[in-house]
Order: sequence, then C-alpha cells, then structure tokens
Amino acid sequence: MAGDLIYAFRVMRLPLLDAGGNPIGRLEDIVVIPARVGAAPRVLGFVATSQRRRIFVNSARLGSLDGDGARLRSWDVDLNPFKPRPGEILIGRDVIDRRIGDETVSDVAIRPAGDGRGTWWEIAKVRLARRSALRRRPSYRLLDYEQVPELFPDGIGGEMAAEAARLRDMHPSDVAAAVRALPLTSRKQLAAAMDDERLADLLEELPEAEQLRMIEGLDLDRLISVLEEMEYDDLADLLAEMPGEQRTRILDAMDDEDADVMRRLLAYDEGTAGSLMTPEIIILGPTATVAEALAEIRDPEWLVSIAAQVFVVQPPYKPPTGTYLGVVHFQRLLREPPSMELGRCLEQEPVIAPDLSEREVAERLASYNMLAVGVCDEAGRLLGAITVDDVLDRTLPTGWRQRRRVQATPPTGRPSP
Repeated sequence: MAGDLIYAFRVMRLPLLDAGGNPIGRLEDIVVIPARVGAAPRVLGFVATSQRRRIFVNSARLGSLDGDGARLRSWDVDLNPFKPRPGEILIGRDVIDRRIGDETVSDVAIRPAGDGRGTWWEIAKVRLARRSALRRRPSYRLLDYEQVPELFPDGIGGEMAAEAARLRDMHPSDVAAAVRALPLTSRKQLAAAMDDERLADLLEELPEAEQLRMIEGLDLDRLISVLEEMEYDDLADLLAEMPGEQRTRILDAMDDEDADVMRRLLAYDEGTAGSLMTPEIIILGPTATVAEALAEIRDPEWLVSIAAQVFVVQPPYKPPTGTYLGVVHFQRLLREPPSMELGRCLEQEPVIAPDLSEREVAERLASYNMLAVGVCDEAGRLLGAITVDDVLDRTLPTGWRQRRRVQATPPTGRPSP
C-alpha cells in the first residue's frame, strides 16, 4: 500500500480476523467521526458482517489492518447489532458515489497516524471521478480531504458529536472533570454522541449519582451495550445505586453469564471486600507455562494493576475457581524460562475473605506492597481480586473527584485558566 494509504474499496472487502488470524467475518464499511478543528477526520471503527450479523468493530480493538485483513487484538467480539450514532459518517453509505459538482466520489483513502500517546487511522485523500460523453472511461483526480469540506463538515450531527470526538483524546478522568462543567442537558447529549466504550470509561470516573443522571434517557439496548463495557466492580457500584425495578430490568436484559456475575457481586454488603473486588482477573492453572502467562499479560485490554500478576488455581478457572494455589508476578515471569510451569514459580501471598472491611483491605495492600490482593471463600476458592486503584477510590475523601482540575487543554481549545 503505497505511502501507507489504504483505500476504502479495498478495506470494505477485507476479512475480519480473530486474534489467531482466522477469518470470522468481513468488513463492509468504515465509520468516521469529526476530530479537532483543523485535524483530519478519524476512523472510529468498522462495520463488519460476522455470524450473519452486522456488527461494529472499534478501531482500537484491531491489532493490524493490512492487505491480509483486519486482525483483532483479542478474542472478544461484540456481536451486538451495529446502530449508527449521531455524528458518525459511513464512508460506503454517506460518501462514496456522492456528487461534488460535476464529479462523483469514487474512493476515499485512509492512513495511519499517531502522536506518541496512541495511534489511529484518519482520512487522507478523496478520489473524484468525472464522466464525459466523449470519453469511454472516466477521468480521476486525487484531492486532500480539506479540499472537499462538504464531505466531512466539522460537528456534523450536532455540536455534541464533535465534542465527543475532541474528548476522545483526553484521559477519562480529565474528560470527567470537563463534563462536570457542562449543564445536565449537554451531558446527556454528549452521552448519546459517545461510542459505548468511551462512555463506559467516562462513567467509571464519575460518582454513581452523576452516572445515573448522565445515562438517564438512554434506550435499554444502548444502555446495556455501555454497561457491558464497564469493569465489573464499577458496574456493581452503579447497579447498587439504581432503583430495584430498573436494576432488575437491566439484569434481565444482560448476557446471562454477566448477569450471574453481577448478582453475586451485588450480594455482598457495601463497605466489604466483596463489594470492591472484580472477578475479571488473569487466572491460569499450575501446568500453564510462563510463555502462556506472558501472552495473557500482553493483552492491552487488561488494566495495569490486573496485568501485574497471574493467579494460579486448580480448575475450574472462572470464579469461583478451584483451590487457590498462589500468584506469579510479572517480574518473576520475566526472569524464568518460557517453558517453566507456573506451579514451579508460585509465591504465597496473603488472601482475604469477602467480608473483610474496606479499611482492612487497604491496610493489607499497604502492608505487603501489593497492587492486587486475591479474595477467597471459606473453601479456598478464588472469587476475584481487589486492586489498589479501587481501594484508593474508596478511601480518599468524599468529593475528591470534583476537586480535580483538568490538566489537559479543555475541549473548547482554550487554555486552562
């Protein structure tokens, strides 16, 4: 692909590959959203067909995009039906074949870009075709995207759609600080314009009462899609604040396995270890190798505090697991040969009971300098783990989030006062 350009017509014929490189579907369209003023429109993701469903694949979930196909970073695939959101532009549906004067858009080129903090795909070129009665074949010319501003107008679909795109570059905690300065109506409009994963990240940075106000008015399908992107422990906190009828309706609409996990977490009393823990941790058996453990840790979807260690148990490997055996930290994995079994490099660290108080959990983490501590039941089965970031969130004074100031440039582009 000359000059790192890849054309939409080629992309929209590529296979969708799982993390192992096996085809699981095919790309059909490219979803673009406005970026900051003066910047190129960004590729938000792709519409794909998989298992006879038309789904959305966020570009952040792709490990590679080339002539062989679009390869996912992990094995997870969101099979929820694709629904265009306000402000989203579909290249195949909205741009290709569109008339520009006496010419027609015949193709659009995207290219990789980055800023040191991350990488993405963005619109680079637009190819126009002109047909003439005197010529059998059309003539073509290639333009920069800025030369056809009517195709990608700033803020298409409303001001909040453009705002959502600009906020995408900021850390979720900074986004939360900026969102608090908006009136409630604007917050709800922003929630409607954000993609599911980004909105979930934002909700996790807000107090539960503000989360409830922000998601108020979302239809049930959209709400479920967003909630399923949240971390289990954060989602449990949010569900616990909901009225009983709303909570029941959401649990009934969720995936059965996720709903069962949430019901177990909601059964623990507030202020206990059980209410703080997440079952979404790295769990392997004693015969798994160091190489297998490092492959799991390498997955960018894991939080840093979760990826710092692997918990080793007897089968089954989903909480509640078989007997808990110990933990292997990332640094130890780097020091051992890839073929070594985890059972030979276990460390015995203290675990805690689910009814331990939040303060005692904090003291235990501080005493043993741990990033995460395992939670086990009376039978010695691993139920989940509590990470230091969640403990800090609970032990810091009430309202600490509201006192944060946005360190990055505000979404309006004006410097901070």
